[in-house]
Amino acid sequence: MYREFEKRTFDIVATSLGGILVLPIILFIMVCIKLGSRGPMFYCQKRVGRNFKEFNIYKFRSMVIDAEKNGPMVTSCDDPRITKVGRFLRKTKLDELPQFINILKGDMSLVGPRPEVMKFVEVKKKEYEEILTVRPGLTDNAGLAFLDEETIMQQYPDKEKAYVDIILPEKIKLYQLYINNISFFGDIKLLLKTLKAI
Repeated sequence: MYREFEKRTFDIVATSLGGILVLPIILFIMVCIKLGSRGPMFYCQKRVGRNFKEFNIYKFRSMVIDAEKNGPMVTSCDDPRITKVGRFLRKTKLDELPQFINILKGDMSLVGPRPEVMKFVEVKKKEYEEILTVRPGLTDNAGLAFLDEETIMQQYPDKEKAYVDIILPEKIKLYQLYINNISFFGDIKLLLKTLKAI
């Protein structure tokens, strides 16, 4: 049985070591963001964590300032709000690196269902009652299955509706599959798959 203490210990050790290894990349990204467009280097958004507790998720800013006020919460790869540097960061998933902070704080785990905004959690609240019994993660099998989600979303005119009706139900199935088969070696396998995929 993969106990909570063991999973949390692994998160702290692996994230600390990983953070040191990618520090030069993080510093380079920060410089590129600052030179590439006006605004802060980091983006912060409320997401729903374990037991429906909201937390601030951290990302490298990949869109223009006040992007949420000028478009849908779901984006596609052709979204004009995405900056030039942001386009590369989102494609490579490097915009997610600041979530190492969330993991060290205990908001998230390295592996687990991706954290969602309350707006979409409320729509599928019954399903999320099971999903949110664990910490959300930086990566999981749903994240890998929808690695090109922004490209998929490009075909839908109403992106938020398409996300709720088409994408989110498939993600939920994969979240439930993870929770029902959670294990240490399963997490290692998902981390290796993620590294290979990006």
